[in-house]
Amino acid sequence: MIEGVRIKQLKMIPDERGRLMEILRDDDKEFIKFGQLYMTTAYPGVVKGWHYHKMQIDSFCTVRGMIKLVLYDAREKSPTHGEVNEFFQGEHHTILVQIPNFVYHGFKCISETEAIVINCPTEAYRRDKPDEFRVPYNDPSIPYNWDIRLG
Repeated sequence: MIEGVRIKQLKMIPDERGRLMEILRDDDKEFIKFGQLYMTTAYPGVVKGWHYHKMQIDSFCTVRGMIKLVLYDAREKSPTHGEVNEFFQGEHHTILVQIPNFVYHGFKCISETEAIVINCPTEAYRRDKPDEFRVPYNDPSIPYNWDIRLG
């Protein structure tokens, strides 16, 4: 596991009215501070990546569909430098993944329906000076291929 990544197992609570799932609470060990809460989506087969943040720490949870969330540790002084982690997250695997700053991340929708991802980052998005540093999804400096692996 990449140093600084945290996983929280989430619990879906169903009843005759529907379902409830707590994602992140201010008394969780994963809670650092609140920056904002936003939703992003991806259509089947779409890859959104790569990017990292210098200040912000992300906490991802997929509430509809399924994604393959991939992290790459490019931090030169990290004991896990060069490591890649994959997490399959969504309706069939309800987890929160917390992504440290300076760790590249991206995701691919692997379900047959649109995936809905909720993020609770530690910082609010600054339109005038975004804390977001991007490279293309197929950047050769990141040792990862988004293609499906069969068999």
